[in-house]
Amino acid sequence: MNIILLGPPGAGKGTQARFLCDERDMIQLSTGDMLREAKDSGTEMGKIVADVMARGELVTDEIVIGLIREKLKGDKKGGFIFDGFPRTLAQADALAELLAEEGETLDAVIEMQVDDNALVARITARSTCANCGEVYNDNTKPIPADGKCSNCGGTEFKRRADDNEESLKQRLMEYYKKTSPLIGYYYAKGQLSSIDGLGEMSAVKADISKVLDA
Repeated sequence: MNIILLGPPGAGKGTQARFLCDERDMIQLSTGDMLREAKDSGTEMGKIVADVMARGELVTDEIVIGLIREKLKGDKKGGFIFDGFPRTLAQADALAELLAEEGETLDAVIEMQVDDNALVARITARSTCANCGEVYNDNTKPIPADGKCSNCGGTEFKRRADDNEESLKQRLMEYYKKTSPLIGYYYAKGQLSSIDGLGEMSAVKADISKVLDA
């Protein structure tokens, strides 16, 4: 099963992708992770990525599609979760072409809907375990009283420098300008399902499961 998770920064896409990887043996294809992995891989594609990044330039859509193509040719396990790609209509077209070439289908596009003000309040209270990436929130899921991560026992926690109100609003604006047209694109194709992304983590997880099991 191949799916796309859509939603603004901080909607919880990464957390839900982790659940799907653990419980359905899916593979999360995060653009950032793929680029970092490629840069250190020493493959032909990796050398191209390293060169572009060394020059401080943006990686082209062609390069990202090339990296996804390599992944599709490997072990597919329970299918792929596209996280952070596509971000634009051109990328959505390119992904559709690639999946068709590889004999793959896109089975669901799940939009995690959020209220912007609530999202900003949630993210500015967010911190993560420096060791395993477990996410905590000052209001809804505080760091345990003993100062240890409940997932791995780590004691170091960090906040993203750009998890502040001003830069968050900037990131949201970028998302709505570039990525929100994808919602109409996938709706027109009959592939879009929308869920409440601001519910309890377990409720969001259950809603995603309902979409996938349908």
